[in-house]
Amino acid sequence: MKLVDVCAFYAPKGGGVRTYVDRKLRAGAEMGHDIVVIAPGMKDEVEQRGLNARIVWLKSTVFPLDFNYRYFTDVPALYAALDREKPDFVEASSPWRSASIIAEWPGKAPRSLIMHADPLSAYAYRWFDPVATRDTINGLFDRYWRHLRRLDQGYDLIVSASAGLSARLSDGGLQHVVTNPMGVDPGVFSPHLRDAGLRKGLLERCELPESATLLLGVGRFSPEKRWPMLVDAVAAAGARNPVGLVLVGQGRDLKTIQRRIGRNPHVHILAPITVRHELARVIASADALLHGCEAETFCMVAAEARASGLPLIVPDEGGAADQARASLGADGGGWIYKSADTAAAAQMITEYCIGRETGVAGPYAEVPPPRTMDDHFRELFGTYERLIAPDARAA
Repeated sequence: MKLVDVCAFYAPKGGGVRTYVDRKLRAGAEMGHDIVVIAPGMKDEVEQRGLNARIVWLKSTVFPLDFNYRYFTDVPALYAALDREKPDFVEASSPWRSASIIAEWPGKAPRSLIMHADPLSAYAYRWFDPVATRDTINGLFDRYWRHLRRLDQGYDLIVSASAGLSARLSDGGLQHVVTNPMGVDPGVFSPHLRDAGLRKGLLERCELPESATLLLGVGRFSPEKRWPMLVDAVAAAGARNPVGLVLVGQGRDLKTIQRRIGRNPHVHILAPITVRHELARVIASADALLHGCEAETFCMVAAEARASGLPLIVPDEGGAADQARASLGADGGGWIYKSADTAAAAQMITEYCIGRETGVAGPYAEVPPPRTMDDHFRELFGTYERLIAPDARAA
């Protein structure tokens, strides 16, 4: 099978989507498929990733809200690239303009929309939940729901990474939704990477002793991640328990986060970590993952933390909550607080700290590991192959 992924969210400095796509290129080729990613780039070029995998970069415009990303601006060039590739199956990886463009591509290949983003949770619900009901908000954003329903008619599959998102999409009138949870890089994240010396050094950066609790936050520095709220929650919890927070990431909200940290010595921002194995060491060396975003479709970092043996302190909605609930059967696996509530987050941090001090919670808890990305891709590619016309499969 030749699969072409038109991925508007792929960027060299991207986060979870880049991790996902990089593994797809490797796993798909290893499974005998030809994988091509078409992505917006600085210039037109082809980047080979082995014999059966490559990225086709199309010269595109910088996205004004985040300079790490670009967006497709030349539709004829995008269609020409698709025509040249002659795919058996096509993916779109953004529910925005590029999804409409791919739905209208005149090619005959079946296609799927991968819901890497949940704009309603990331924006509409985050903005208006404090003042309106979900039904009211959905009504205000009916234009977006109509957009999704139009996309649903143009795609054979709408692939969702979580049961919660799938339910909301189906309730909103979409008929082609399938749930296929993603996974972690196989062989990268492990509790055995825990490094006591690294943990001690990170706590020292937070001006705390080795006996303190070390929380870790990983992700883009963007509003929907709610880093300022978590900084406030850690400061409140720190009044009762020595607790430090180390943040790993980059993005346009860096200065906002720095202002919120102010002179608090117990919150420290590390330089971006681009080497996956080094990130795995840092994650495994923390005591728990702290996350604030309720709009995750899967929450890759929570899955990576689970694979590293870490408990999760997360909001009660979105992919992060799914990851925590999957580990609730384990000792100290999931610590869930009310979304967008600083006091609730602080209280859950405090409860975790108390549990850790009494031996009830902490790293190396027997947290069930998440599935791997390869498990996800085997299921996904198998679904695609069943949808490909017999003559296309034979070709």
